[in-house]
Amino acid sequence: MVWYPFSMSAEPHHRISLEDYLAAERQAETKSEYLDGEVFAMSGASREHNLITWNLSGILYAQLKGRGCEAYSGDMRVHIPATGLYTYPDLVIVCGEPRFDGSDLDTLLNPTLLIEVLSPSTEGYDRGKKAAHYRTLGSLREYLLVSQEEVRAELLTRQEEGHWLLSEASRREETIPLASIGCTLHLADVYERVL
Repeated sequence: MVWYPFSMSAEPHHRISLEDYLAAERQAETKSEYLDGEVFAMSGASREHNLITWNLSGILYAQLKGRGCEAYSGDMRVHIPATGLYTYPDLVIVCGEPRFDGSDLDTLLNPTLLIEVLSPSTEGYDRGKKAAHYRTLGSLREYLLVSQEEVRAELLTRQEEGHWLLSEASRREETIPLASIGCTLHLADVYERVL
């Protein structure tokens, strides 16, 4: 177990350097976000959250196989240079050559698609401040939010002029086209054994 020389609660008391955060994070058993010298512990996920993430991974793996994209589940750290946030989306897809922050290849800089499975404790953050951080990534084409409490998926898609367009699906028979990676999600498959 790695000892952090600071509090890992929602109200951090000590600031640490990025270097100290990365060194501790690479040995930690649990994940934490980092922003402006503050570290925020990430809580564990529910059964529903895990099933949805697993379902999404399987669906996207089958469609992306052999197509030049890489997919990472919740352990790939993403750095948002414009705001300084280091975070762990539930799923990350990068098409083309991945770019990493440093030589450790554990902090991605250029995601194409980010997916967050919403939980009651993080939904406001994922929709608000975290979404604002994500939208500053020049490489990001789409941001998908998937509810674990009801059948609902919301897709934010970057338009050519830089604006973001919201589309939603809330019935099991609906599909979500992910144009940025050339895939389609059937909500019945996303929510299999969940709702």
